[in-house]
Amino acid sequence: MPAREVMHTCIRVLDPDRSIAFYSSLGFEERGRKRVGGDTATIIFLGLPGDSDRLELTINDDRSEPYDVGSGYGHIALAIDDLDTELVRLADAGITPERPPYISGPGGSKICFVQDPDGYRIELIDTGSREA
Repeated sequence: MPAREVMHTCIRVLDPDRSIAFYSSLGFEERGRKRVGGDTATIIFLGLPGDSDRLELTINDDRSEPYDVGSGYGHIALAIDDLDTELVRLADAGITPERPPYISGPGGSKICFVQDPDGYRIELIDTGSREA
């Protein structure tokens, strides 16, 4: 089978400034923008330092109501070196977890979830804390 890799995830957002501020707080950098769909939408590419563009935010021009995240979306997961320190930093940016961090099971990592301005869930996984 040929080599495969995940290229990016696309999510539709209502307010690009709020979304970029949120994802910037998680370490993403804006990499570029372009008009698409016969000039009816803008896509914004984001990536983490040292990685390629992994997140695509789509803003449809005619949309004024929030998107229904739906029952099919799960979450995006990010590896975090020190979750406790990261949560303090995020709190300063007004981002709080859905509930306190917890261990994801025997031998698991400490995790928690935050939501972006459009309700998409982001799992933060502490790669420095594994329970025996």
